[in-house]
Amino acid sequence: MSTTTVPTEAPEERATASAAAPRRTRGRAERSRAASLASHGILTVASLVALFPIAWLVFLSLGPDKDDYLHPGRIWSKMTFDNYAFVLQHTNFFHWLKSSLIVSLGTTVIGVLVAATTGYAVSRMRFPGYRKLMWVLLVTQMFPIAVLIVPMYQILSRLQLIDNYLGLVLVYCSTAVPYCAWLLKGYFDTIPFEIDEAGRVDGLSPFGTFFRLILPLAKPGLAVAGFYSFITAFGEVAFASTFMLSDTKYTFAVGLQSFVSEHDAQRNLMAATAVLVAIPVSAFFYLVQKNLVTGLTAGGTKG
Repeated sequence: MSTTTVPTEAPEERATASAAAPRRTRGRAERSRAASLASHGILTVASLVALFPIAWLVFLSLGPDKDDYLHPGRIWSKMTFDNYAFVLQHTNFFHWLKSSLIVSLGTTVIGVLVAATTGYAVSRMRFPGYRKLMWVLLVTQMFPIAVLIVPMYQILSRLQLIDNYLGLVLVYCSTAVPYCAWLLKGYFDTIPFEIDEAGRVDGLSPFGTFFRLILPLAKPGLAVAGFYSFITAFGEVAFASTFMLSDTKYTFAVGLQSFVSEHDAQRNLMAATAVLVAIPVSAFFYLVQKNLVTGLTAGGTKG
């Protein structure tokens, strides 16, 4: 009797056939080479657009004549740093720098402290009218500067704070605190309430919990609020030119106006001063840049 042997597939071949995956499809996070090149090209163009005004300002600041902006091609053959030397040696540049730093840093410290305590109180405590308080702060942002200057001038005049750094700091805080309070309130909402309870269990007072536990966790939000307060005070013109009367107490934004008269405009000196003005702001931005993105995104997750 004869038997017929039927050939069978080897186990390895069956495993290979069953494990054969279908044709690979591109994931949602993956992009084709053309899409990657297009996105990089768009980002490059956007970066050039953003950097061009800065480069143009630096270029004009190297022209020795006030009318070189009308013929920028002539600057290449006569570039000089004389404008910077004139601004540093023959103007009140360092007085403007001192005034700007005093006002900006004062606004940052006082404004962030008031905004942080306000935002924390509304985020954690439920007192009568806490919602209305935040809406009142928001409504104050709706009034234009032209409407606020006259009543603020009268208030500062009665308090004898005209031509005084403290008066200008308080004015800027009235602008910076409402926005920063809303920002920090949203950020404090993202911090678990259990941290406050743990602080109370350890015997901390509400202020101790706030300063020792909450503020260290809120550094990104504080960085955003501080940067906004600093920029608000550093570049503002209307309030500074109205409430500061002495030449030596002008801020940078007001000092730039001294290069423009009724019949003349020294644009080369203005450009050089503007470049120098950007240095403190850039330095402050460098100090807080690590926390800016985190603070901006986290502060908007809960309201």
